[in-house]
Amino acid sequence: MANILITGGTGLVGARLTELLIERKHDVRVLSRSPRLANEFMWDISQGFIADKAIENIDYIIHLAGAGIADERWTKERKKIIIASRVGTANLVFQKIKEKNIALKGFISSSGSNYYGAITTDLIHKESDSVGTDFLGAVCQQWEAAANQFKKRGIPVTILRTGIVLSKKGGALEKMKTPVISPLGSGKQFLPWIHIDDLCAIYIKTVEENISGIYNAVAPEHSNSIRFSKTLAKVLKRLFIPLAVPSFLLKLVFGELAVILLQGSRLSSKKIIEKGFIFKYDTLKEAFENLR
Repeated sequence: MANILITGGTGLVGARLTELLIERKHDVRVLSRSPRLANEFMWDISQGFIADKAIENIDYIIHLAGAGIADERWTKERKKIIIASRVGTANLVFQKIKEKNIALKGFISSSGSNYYGAITTDLIHKESDSVGTDFLGAVCQQWEAAANQFKKRGIPVTILRTGIVLSKKGGALEKMKTPVISPLGSGKQFLPWIHIDDLCAIYIKTVEENISGIYNAVAPEHSNSIRFSKTLAKVLKRLFIPLAVPSFLLKLVFGELAVILLQGSRLSSKKIIEKGFIFKYDTLKEAFENLR
């Protein structure tokens, strides 16, 4: 059993991960701006505050905090919030660990599959590939740099570059379950994805087996927007229209944010599989059938 602190523990992934960790008899604490439950502890980023009890005798920290990438249009202010909510929070946790001289067994951080840039290429990205030169690449680069500073204190760091998280309630999939389902833009852009329970299982594996390093947290099956939409429509028994939603319309509605809908490349999951991880949902059909 490990003592685990989660930032962003009340979010989509954090809530499910907390549930699964507790089932496996781990002690889980969650940082919250408005604590309500016994395992939730106060933190205030603007005041640089984290409740002391949250980090007492802690073994691992799982860093999931971060404002939603697709929640709002990317104004200059929103971009600052997206970065600060990931980097600033990690910096605060690092400062508190340093002040209390806590010898963590590991710091585990989320990152994004768009680390390699929001682009569509024939390349299947491995963890050793270069960071993208666009906004999302910059976000992930700073996010990971904030995580990697824990290495200065001899703390192992794990980073999971995560694709679209598929979940029954909340997240991207819920928004995709429309009466009529169509691909977006060219339809040729890839959508790296992962079932929420597989993602949580990877986090659990990193804790229980002391795995460190950088891993693409995506299912092994590759799917572009056309195949993704067609498979979803078939499983849900809904109308699929192959005529794609035009790129110009998405750009008009979402602005710069539309790039995450219109671009995407494949990521390799070989590295985490070589660590012995077995995906429970390694095809879209299996994932959608479980989540319908």
